[in-house]
Amino acid sequence: MSLPIQIVSTDFDGTLFAEFANPPVPGELQLLLGRLQQAGAKWVINTGRELSSLLESLARARLSVRPDYLVVVEREIYVHDKSQYVGLEDWNRECTHAHQELFARVRADVRRLVAWVNERFDATVYEDAYSPFCLIAENNGDADVIHDFLNAYCAQVPKLTVVRNDVYARFSHEGYSKGTALAEIGRRLGISPDYILAAGDHLNDLPMLTRKRARWLVAPSNAIELVKETVRQQQGFVSDQPHGYGVARGLEFFLDSPAARAACLNSKT
Repeated sequence: MSLPIQIVSTDFDGTLFAEFANPPVPGELQLLLGRLQQAGAKWVINTGRELSSLLESLARARLSVRPDYLVVVEREIYVHDKSQYVGLEDWNRECTHAHQELFARVRADVRRLVAWVNERFDATVYEDAYSPFCLIAENNGDADVIHDFLNAYCAQVPKLTVVRNDVYARFSHEGYSKGTALAEIGRRLGISPDYILAAGDHLNDLPMLTRKRARWLVAPSNAIELVKETVRQQQGFVSDQPHGYGVARGLEFFLDSPAARAACLNSKT
């Protein structure tokens, strides 16, 4: 394959998808992704959403193209097979087992962590199938303080980390993230990070917004400043357009760049 970009990994909410826009995913981006797929590239949606929530939103968006892979809850991998998305059993099984072992060590501390939050903030703390501690803060200022507290706790528990997007946060195993899931897809397809593009807008996207995982990095204009600065520092593309329009500009920029053309030529030799 001579394409300079052979995997496109896009975050969903805020990067690819804008729920109240019409259409929620720009037509020009859908066309661009479709052309890349026809040429042999793979498209990955890499999101913090659960599978059912993502599939519902994709159906409502009425896309003209379908992603080849889904990464959900920042760690589970599913591949498109006919009319379904089928889990990668070995990866997802190992992922579940690693989280179960880790969370067994955390559960004894959850009551104390919840009490600390409740004493200081009007936030919602709960447990779900993916984490014994999940947070919805009232605002980003509160979320920042709670995030710092949780990071200090995680420093005491090997392999435990906080995954955060806006006012939402949960615990996770540091070995499973948007970045490691993307790397696993690349490994299975035999595609190195030199041929991968990643686009994201928030903190939970940072593990894939690194040259270790993807050579080509994109942030839309609505991305938080830390994401924009991280992308800039690695010679990535920060668009002046929001959401999917920004991703389309980034794809066009890199596909037309001298570096992309050189990568295409090198792959032919």
